[in-house]
Amino acid sequence: MNDHFTLQPLLDLMRERADEATRRLGQLIATEQNARSRLKLLTDYREEYMQRFREAQADGLALPAWRNYQHFIDKIDAAINQQTAVVQSSAQNTAAGQEHWQTRNRQLKAIDTLALRHQQRRREEENRQEQKRQDEFSTRKYTPPAEEDAPG
Repeated sequence: MNDHFTLQPLLDLMRERADEATRRLGQLIATEQNARSRLKLLTDYREEYMQRFREAQADGLALPAWRNYQHFIDKIDAAINQQTAVVQSSAQNTAAGQEHWQTRNRQLKAIDTLALRHQQRRREEENRQEQKRQDEFSTRKYTPPAEEDAPG
């Protein structure tokens, strides 16, 4: 029986591709988490700034200061909208990366299954050959020697 798994180069390639897809997915997840963290920072900052604005209004706020607060809040809102788009895009990239990762792992599993079947067949053949050797040894060991001619 051929001991060499003929699809070994393909198996190695599929492992490399699956590993690369895993690394890439990790990067995409990290990028998405980073984008979500930035969005949270922006929304938290907006809330803090809005609180200061409300406090300033309660203390009495001149029109120019009110406009400055409003203008800055508009800028924060624009940044939040932009970061929300970044988060959505990143989430889509992560989902695509996850799908790619799953595809690569399914491909690897298919080739790996063939490799495992090959190894199993090889072990079974080796076991049969070993059993055959043991049977032959046992047969030789317990076969009585042929009677020699008795002296006459």
